[in-house]
Amino acid sequence: MPEKKTLERARKDKRQGKSPSTQAGEFVREEIHHVREGKHGARSTKQAIAIGLSKARRAGVHLPPPAEGQASVRTRRRAERDYEKGKHPSANASSTRSRASENALKHEGHQAATPEALARHARTSAARRGKTARSKAARKAARTKGARNRSLAAKKAAETRAARS
Repeated sequence: MPEKKTLERARKDKRQGKSPSTQAGEFVREEIHHVREGKHGARSTKQAIAIGLSKARRAGVHLPPPAEGQASVRTRRRAERDYEKGKHPSANASSTRSRASENALKHEGHQAATPEALARHARTSAARRGKTARSKAARKAARTKGARNRSLAAKKAAETRAARS
């Protein structure tokens, strides 16, 4: 079960009209924190992200399962199940099953959530996308940042430039 703060942050993102992937990012963030603080481990960064996305779908974030050919049949089927569960959140998950998966994750390491591992994952993911897609994402980020955050970013950039010279 996601933490209350995570659910609130995701709902806030939804109210602000942010994309489902941004809303789901809150759940991924929570999962990375869990691995970092030692609540459990993860075999890879990809696994930690997958757990976060699964939680997001089950919490009702409108994040459709990956299209055919983008992920394995097993992964897609699982994502479809999570997505359906999120549409009608009712019964709690089986405590036996939850405990079993938690115990299995406790045997995994914590390297998956290191800044280096996350950076490596981000680079490989970005490399898989085309230059146009990355450029488009950057333009949208600048456009949707808002005046206050744009101003803060400009100040930070100016400080960085001043520090380097």
